[in-house]
Amino acid sequence: MKRIEVVAAIIRKEGRIFATQRGYGEWKDWWEFPGGKMEPGETPEEALKREIREELSTEIRVDELLCTVEYDYPKFALTLHCYLCSLVTEALHLNEHEAARWLAKDELDSVKWLPADREVIEKIKMRNEMV
Repeated sequence: MKRIEVVAAIIRKEGRIFATQRGYGEWKDWWEFPGGKMEPGETPEEALKREIREELSTEIRVDELLCTVEYDYPKFALTLHCYLCSLVTEALHLNEHEAARWLAKDELDSVKWLPADREVIEKIKMRNEMV
């Protein structure tokens, strides 16, 4: 099975996290953390900053690794490195997603998360403080 390694940003602001809704493909309308595939020679942090610039036209600070999730989708196996991040610039523009929301901890179950991201949500909910 093909393995894909990706990075995701759990962007935090004022007790909320940023979620994006896919606007294309097999998983259209499902929610995820923004991010994407690592390119050869990139560190996870470099890939994450590049992906967020491409997807949201903004700059982030990568604060710390929250978790790595291994998940087998029907057509590929995914390794998902999730980092807690902060905005460096406030403006966000959706270049690839159809919608976005800032979610408080008690709102995390209000959207339909992609299966691998669902595991990240469970880790966030287990923490004493909001990420």
